[in-house]
Amino acid sequence: MAEESHIKADGGLADLHIHTVNSDGSFTPLEVVERAAAVGLKAIGITDHDAIAGIPLAQKAGQAHNLEVIPGIELSSVENDNSIHMLGYFIEIENKKLNSLLELFYEERIGRARRITDKLRRMGIGISFESVCQKAEPGPIGRPHIAQALLEGGFVLSYEEAFVKYLATGRPAFEPNYPISPQEAIQVIHEAGGISFIAHPDYEVLDGRLGTLIKSGLDGIEILHPRFGEPTVRRLYNLAIEKGLLVSGGSDFHGGRDGLSGIGKHTVPYRFVEEMKQKMKVAQTSSTIRGSS
Repeated sequence: MAEESHIKADGGLADLHIHTVNSDGSFTPLEVVERAAAVGLKAIGITDHDAIAGIPLAQKAGQAHNLEVIPGIELSSVENDNSIHMLGYFIEIENKKLNSLLELFYEERIGRARRITDKLRRMGIGISFESVCQKAEPGPIGRPHIAQALLEGGFVLSYEEAFVKYLATGRPAFEPNYPISPQEAIQVIHEAGGISFIAHPDYEVLDGRLGTLIKSGLDGIEILHPRFGEPTVRRLYNLAIEKGLLVSGGSDFHGGRDGLSGIGKHTVPYRFVEEMKQKMKVAQTSSTIRGSS
Protein backbone atom coordinates (compact mmCIF):
# COMPACT_ATOMS: atom_id res chain seq x y z
CA MET A 1 0.00 0.00 0.00
CA ALA A 2 1.22 3.50 -0.76
CA GLU A 3 1.46 5.20 2.62
CA GLU A 4 -1.30 7.68 3.39
CA SER A 5 -0.39 10.99 5.00
CA HIS A 6 -2.42 9.94 8.04
CA ILE A 7 -0.82 6.45 8.30
CA LYS A 8 2.95 6.85 8.62
CA ALA A 9 5.02 3.67 8.76
CA ASP A 10 7.58 4.61 11.39
CA GLY A 11 9.14 1.81 13.42
CA GLY A 12 8.28 -1.14 11.22
CA LEU A 13 5.20 -2.69 9.64
CA ALA A 14 2.57 -5.19 10.73
CA ASP A 15 0.00 -7.34 8.96
CA LEU A 16 -2.72 -7.92 11.53
CA HIS A 17 -5.20 -10.06 9.59
CA ILE A 18 -3.87 -13.45 8.48
CA HIS A 19 -5.50 -16.88 8.19
CA THR A 20 -3.89 -20.32 8.18
CA VAL A 21 -4.91 -23.89 7.39
CA ASN A 22 -6.40 -23.96 10.87
CA SER A 23 -9.43 -22.13 9.47
CA ASP A 24 -9.87 -21.44 5.75
CA GLY A 25 -6.34 -20.46 4.71
CA SER A 26 -4.06 -22.58 2.56
CA PHE A 27 -0.74 -21.96 4.34
CA THR A 28 0.48 -23.54 7.58
CA PRO A 29 1.41 -21.30 10.52
CA LEU A 30 5.10 -21.97 9.77
CA GLU A 31 4.67 -20.98 6.11
CA VAL A 32 2.87 -17.80 7.12
CA VAL A 33 5.66 -16.82 9.50
CA GLU A 34 8.34 -17.58 6.93
CA ARG A 35 6.62 -15.37 4.35
CA ALA A 36 6.09 -12.55 6.81
CA ALA A 37 9.74 -12.67 7.88
CA ALA A 38 10.89 -12.78 4.26
CA VAL A 39 9.12 -9.49 3.46
CA GLY A 40 10.52 -7.81 6.55
CA LEU A 41 7.46 -7.45 8.75
CA LYS A 42 7.90 -6.68 12.42
CA ALA A 43 4.65 -8.29 13.58
CA ILE A 44 1.68 -10.31 12.33
CA GLY A 45 -1.70 -11.21 13.77
CA ILE A 46 -2.92 -14.78 13.35
CA THR A 47 -6.70 -14.35 13.13
CA ASP A 48 -8.22 -17.63 12.04
CA HIS A 49 -12.00 -17.88 11.82
CA ASP A 50 -13.34 -19.21 15.12
CA ALA A 51 -10.10 -21.14 15.71
CA ILE A 52 -6.88 -20.72 17.68
CA ALA A 53 -5.02 -23.99 17.11
CA GLY A 54 -2.43 -22.41 14.80
CA ILE A 55 -1.28 -19.77 17.27
CA PRO A 56 1.25 -21.78 19.36
CA LEU A 57 2.93 -23.09 16.19
CA ALA A 58 3.10 -19.60 14.71
CA GLN A 59 4.50 -18.09 17.90
CA LYS A 60 7.20 -20.73 18.14
CA ALA A 61 8.18 -20.12 14.52
CA GLY A 62 8.04 -16.37 15.13
CA GLN A 63 10.64 -16.62 17.87
CA ALA A 64 13.01 -18.35 15.48
CA HIS A 65 12.48 -15.64 12.83
CA ASN A 66 12.52 -12.61 15.18
CA LEU A 67 8.88 -11.90 14.28
CA GLU A 68 6.23 -10.91 16.80
CA VAL A 69 3.15 -13.12 16.45
CA ILE A 70 0.06 -11.62 18.05
CA PRO A 71 -2.48 -14.22 19.21
CA GLY A 72 -5.78 -13.33 17.59
CA ILE A 73 -9.07 -14.60 16.26
CA GLU A 74 -11.87 -13.60 13.90
CA LEU A 75 -15.15 -14.45 15.60
CA SER A 76 -18.33 -14.90 13.58
CA SER A 77 -21.38 -13.01 14.83
CA VAL A 78 -24.81 -12.13 13.46
CA GLU A 79 -27.04 -9.07 13.78
CA ASN A 80 -30.35 -8.67 11.94
CA ASP A 81 -29.38 -11.54 9.61
CA ASN A 82 -26.14 -9.72 8.73
CA SER A 83 -22.83 -11.48 9.27
CA ILE A 84 -20.44 -9.34 11.33
CA HIS A 85 -16.90 -10.46 12.06
CA MET A 86 -15.13 -9.34 15.22
CA LEU A 87 -11.34 -9.44 15.45
CA GLY A 88 -9.72 -10.12 18.81
CA TYR A 89 -6.04 -9.40 19.50
CA PHE A 90 -3.76 -10.46 22.37
CA ILE A 91 -6.23 -13.11 23.49
CA GLU A 92 -5.38 -15.74 26.09
CA ILE A 93 -5.77 -18.96 24.13
CA GLU A 94 -6.22 -21.06 27.28
CA ASN A 95 -9.30 -19.08 28.34
CA LYS A 96 -12.08 -21.54 29.20
CA LYS A 97 -15.03 -19.46 28.00
CA LEU A 98 -13.35 -18.79 24.67
CA ASN A 99 -12.53 -22.45 24.17
CA SER A 100 -16.05 -23.54 25.10
CA LEU A 101 -17.46 -21.17 22.50
CA LEU A 102 -15.03 -22.40 19.85
CA GLU A 103 -15.99 -26.02 20.55
CA LEU A 104 -19.64 -25.07 20.08
CA PHE A 105 -18.80 -23.20 16.87
CA TYR A 106 -16.93 -26.25 15.58
CA GLU A 107 -19.91 -28.54 16.06
CA GLU A 108 -22.36 -26.00 14.68
CA ARG A 109 -20.21 -25.45 11.58
CA ILE A 110 -20.36 -29.17 10.84
CA GLY A 111 -24.16 -29.11 10.99
CA ARG A 112 -24.32 -25.99 8.84
CA ALA A 113 -22.07 -27.49 6.18
CA ARG A 114 -24.15 -30.64 6.10
CA ARG A 115 -27.35 -28.62 5.61
CA ILE A 116 -25.75 -26.62 2.79
CA THR A 117 -24.48 -29.69 0.95
CA ASP A 118 -27.92 -31.31 1.36
CA LYS A 119 -29.53 -28.24 -0.24
CA LEU A 120 -27.04 -28.32 -3.10
CA ARG A 121 -27.67 -32.01 -3.74
CA ARG A 122 -31.41 -31.38 -3.90
CA MET A 123 -30.59 -28.79 -6.57
CA GLY A 124 -28.75 -31.46 -8.56
CA ILE A 125 -25.26 -30.35 -7.50
CA GLY A 126 -23.40 -33.47 -6.49
CA ILE A 127 -20.75 -32.47 -3.98
CA SER A 128 -20.45 -34.64 -0.91
CA PHE A 129 -20.29 -33.54 2.69
CA GLU A 130 -17.31 -35.85 3.17
CA SER A 131 -15.30 -34.17 0.41
CA VAL A 132 -15.97 -30.76 1.93
CA CYS A 133 -14.81 -32.01 5.33
CA GLN A 134 -11.54 -33.16 3.79
CA LYS A 135 -10.92 -29.67 2.41
CA ALA A 136 -11.45 -28.15 5.84
CA GLU A 137 -8.92 -30.27 7.74
CA PRO A 138 -7.36 -29.48 10.16
CA GLY A 139 -9.56 -26.45 10.84
CA PRO A 140 -13.29 -25.82 11.27
CA ILE A 141 -15.43 -26.24 8.19
CA GLY A 142 -16.96 -23.22 6.46
CA ARG A 143 -18.54 -21.89 3.28
CA PRO A 144 -15.13 -21.26 1.65
CA HIS A 145 -14.51 -25.01 1.65
CA ILE A 146 -17.87 -25.62 -0.02
CA ALA A 147 -17.09 -22.91 -2.57
CA GLN A 148 -13.82 -24.65 -3.36
CA ALA A 149 -15.64 -27.96 -3.84
CA LEU A 150 -18.12 -26.28 -6.21
CA LEU A 151 -15.25 -24.79 -8.20
CA GLU A 152 -13.30 -28.04 -8.42
CA GLY A 153 -16.46 -29.91 -9.39
CA GLY A 154 -17.06 -27.58 -12.31
CA PHE A 155 -20.35 -26.24 -10.96
CA VAL A 156 -19.07 -22.65 -10.95
CA LEU A 157 -16.39 -20.81 -12.88
CA SER A 158 -14.89 -19.00 -9.90
CA TYR A 159 -14.78 -18.99 -6.12
CA GLU A 160 -16.69 -15.70 -6.10
CA GLU A 161 -19.44 -17.15 -8.32
CA ALA A 162 -20.03 -19.91 -5.75
CA PHE A 163 -21.04 -17.28 -3.22
CA VAL A 164 -22.98 -15.05 -5.60
CA LYS A 165 -24.93 -17.96 -7.06
CA TYR A 166 -25.37 -20.32 -4.10
CA LEU A 167 -23.78 -19.50 -0.74
CA ALA A 168 -24.21 -15.80 0.10
CA THR A 169 -27.01 -14.48 2.29
CA GLY A 170 -30.32 -14.91 0.49
CA ARG A 171 -28.98 -17.36 -2.10
CA PRO A 172 -30.54 -20.85 -2.53
CA ALA A 173 -28.05 -22.83 -0.42
CA PHE A 174 -27.43 -20.24 2.29
CA GLU A 175 -27.54 -21.33 5.91
CA PRO A 176 -26.89 -18.86 8.76
CA ASN A 177 -24.05 -19.04 11.25
CA TYR A 178 -24.60 -19.99 14.85
CA PRO A 179 -26.16 -16.76 16.13
CA ILE A 180 -24.02 -14.97 18.69
CA SER A 181 -24.30 -11.19 18.60
CA PRO A 182 -21.43 -8.76 18.03
CA GLN A 183 -21.88 -7.67 21.64
CA GLU A 184 -21.40 -11.27 22.82
CA ALA A 185 -18.30 -11.60 20.63
CA ILE A 186 -16.83 -8.44 22.17
CA GLN A 187 -17.53 -9.80 25.65
CA VAL A 188 -15.84 -13.14 24.91
CA ILE A 189 -12.77 -11.38 23.51
CA HIS A 190 -12.53 -9.19 26.61
CA GLU A 191 -12.97 -12.13 28.96
CA ALA A 192 -10.09 -13.80 27.14
CA GLY A 193 -7.93 -10.78 27.96
CA GLY A 194 -8.01 -9.33 24.46
CA ILE A 195 -9.12 -6.20 22.65
CA SER A 196 -11.90 -6.15 20.07
CA PHE A 197 -12.12 -4.69 16.57
CA ILE A 198 -14.86 -4.83 13.97
CA ALA A 199 -13.42 -6.50 10.86
CA HIS A 200 -13.57 -4.98 7.33
CA PRO A 201 -16.67 -2.92 8.14
CA ASP A 202 -19.08 -1.48 5.64
CA TYR A 203 -18.84 2.23 6.38
CA GLU A 204 -22.51 3.10 6.00
CA VAL A 205 -23.65 0.13 8.09
CA LEU A 206 -20.95 0.75 10.70
CA ASP A 207 -21.95 4.38 11.10
CA GLY A 208 -25.43 3.32 12.14
CA ARG A 209 -24.44 0.74 14.75
CA LEU A 210 -21.11 2.05 16.02
CA GLY A 211 -22.58 3.72 19.10
CA THR A 212 -24.09 0.46 20.30
CA LEU A 213 -20.85 -1.43 19.74
CA ILE A 214 -18.83 1.20 21.60
CA LYS A 215 -21.22 0.95 24.57
CA SER A 216 -20.59 -2.81 24.48
CA GLY A 217 -16.85 -2.22 24.76
CA LEU A 218 -15.62 -2.16 21.16
CA ASP A 219 -11.96 -1.11 21.17
CA GLY A 220 -11.26 -0.42 17.51
CA ILE A 221 -11.97 -0.59 13.79
CA GLU A 222 -10.12 -2.39 11.02
CA ILE A 223 -9.50 0.53 8.65
CA LEU A 224 -7.20 -1.06 6.08
CA HIS A 225 -8.20 -4.09 3.99
CA PRO A 226 -7.61 -5.22 0.38
CA ARG A 227 -11.19 -4.35 -0.52
CA PHE A 228 -10.85 -0.78 0.75
CA GLY A 229 -9.86 2.05 -1.53
CA GLU A 230 -8.10 5.17 -0.29
CA PRO A 231 -11.32 7.14 0.38
CA THR A 232 -12.71 4.34 2.56
CA VAL A 233 -9.46 4.04 4.51
CA ARG A 234 -9.48 7.78 5.17
CA ARG A 235 -13.14 7.84 6.22
CA LEU A 236 -12.70 4.90 8.60
CA TYR A 237 -9.53 6.38 10.05
CA ASN A 238 -11.22 9.71 10.69
CA LEU A 239 -14.25 7.97 12.21
CA ALA A 240 -12.00 6.00 14.56
CA ILE A 241 -10.16 9.13 15.67
CA GLU A 242 -13.45 10.96 16.20
CA LYS A 243 -14.80 8.14 18.39
CA GLY A 244 -11.53 7.55 20.28
CA LEU A 245 -11.08 4.05 18.88
CA LEU A 246 -7.95 2.11 18.00
CA VAL A 247 -7.23 1.15 14.38
CA SER A 248 -5.89 -1.99 12.72
CA GLY A 249 -5.53 -3.51 9.28
CA GLY A 250 -3.95 -6.17 7.15
CA SER A 251 -4.06 -8.37 4.10
CA ASP A 252 -6.82 -10.78 5.21
CA PHE A 253 -4.45 -13.35 3.75
CA HIS A 254 -5.88 -16.78 2.95
CA GLY A 255 -3.27 -18.01 0.52
CA GLY A 256 -4.46 -16.37 -2.66
CA ARG A 257 -7.48 -18.60 -3.23
CA ASP A 258 -10.00 -15.80 -3.02
CA GLY A 259 -7.99 -13.15 -4.78
CA LEU A 260 -6.98 -11.19 -1.68
CA SER A 261 -3.44 -9.92 -1.55
CA GLY A 262 -0.32 -11.52 -0.18
CA ILE A 263 1.27 -11.10 3.22
CA GLY A 264 2.93 -7.71 3.50
CA LYS A 265 1.04 -6.03 0.65
CA HIS A 266 -1.47 -4.40 2.99
CA THR A 267 0.24 -3.37 6.20
CA VAL A 268 -0.12 -0.88 9.02
CA PRO A 269 2.56 0.87 11.08
CA TYR A 270 3.83 -1.05 14.09
CA ARG A 271 2.80 1.91 16.21
CA PHE A 272 -0.78 0.64 15.85
CA VAL A 273 0.33 -2.45 17.77
CA GLU A 274 2.03 -0.28 20.38
CA GLU A 275 -1.20 1.68 20.82
CA MET A 276 -3.08 -1.58 21.39
CA LYS A 277 -0.56 -2.62 24.05
CA GLN A 278 -0.80 0.76 25.73
CA LYS A 279 -4.59 0.55 25.95
CA MET A 280 -4.35 -2.95 27.43
CA LYS A 281 -1.79 -1.74 29.96
CA VAL A 282 -4.04 1.12 31.02
CA ALA A 283 -7.03 -1.22 31.29
CA GLN A 284 -5.06 -3.70 33.39
CA THR A 285 -3.82 -0.95 35.69
CA SER A 286 -7.37 0.37 36.16
CA SER A 287 -8.61 -3.13 36.92
CA THR A 288 -5.87 -3.62 39.52
CA ILE A 289 -6.71 -0.31 41.20
CA ARG A 290 -10.43 -1.15 41.32
CA GLY A 291 -9.63 -4.58 42.73
CA SER A 292 -7.52 -3.16 45.56
CA SER A 293 -9.89 -0.35 46.52
